[in-house]
Amino acid sequence: MSNPKQMNYPTKMNNPKQTNYPAKMNNPKQTNSQVLFREVQKISQIWVWLIIAIPVVFSWYGAYQQLLLGKPFGNNPAPDWMMFLLLLVFGVLFPVFFYYIKLVTEVRNDGIYVRFYPFHRSFKRFPFESIQNYKALTYNPIRDYGGWGIRYGLKGNAYNMAGNRGVLLEFTDGNKMKKLMIGSQIPEKLAEAIRKANEK
Repeated sequence: MSNPKQMNYPTKMNNPKQTNYPAKMNNPKQTNSQVLFREVQKISQIWVWLIIAIPVVFSWYGAYQQLLLGKPFGNNPAPDWMMFLLLLVFGVLFPVFFYYIKLVTEVRNDGIYVRFYPFHRSFKRFPFESIQNYKALTYNPIRDYGGWGIRYGLKGNAYNMAGNRGVLLEFTDGNKMKKLMIGSQIPEKLAEAIRKANEK
């Protein structure tokens, strides 16, 4: 990891047990766990939205030219119904989809919960019994994990939305030790919440 900044938190979890985690929660609202920390991250990078805007503007401009002004759009214009379909998909659904993408991280009294909506249908739970180590640090998203989003790499997995900071978890999954980087805009507070929840 590049320039790790380990916080002065106790990083060894109490009474570690090897369990088959993380576990998916079908309906986390039905559990008695109390939410002690919650962070919701959405796409905030201007350069990402500029890239998303390219097909949006292109589809709206083409639909305006052909459907409203009656001018065929392009050298090989598509039928009107296809132009309308492209407008619906790339001009409406495409930006709405990216708008609703979010990374939700919660610390509860029974573990850490992570959900990358809409790709995760439910929260993934990492019980404190499975967590062996954790630390807040600065990392290189592209070099270490290949970018942002749900990433899989040689250094472990990552759920990150933006920036280059987060909390690195080391946890047991059966007989294997795994690593997960949880991207955060406030990693110190996330690590502190983990410490406090584990002490209860």
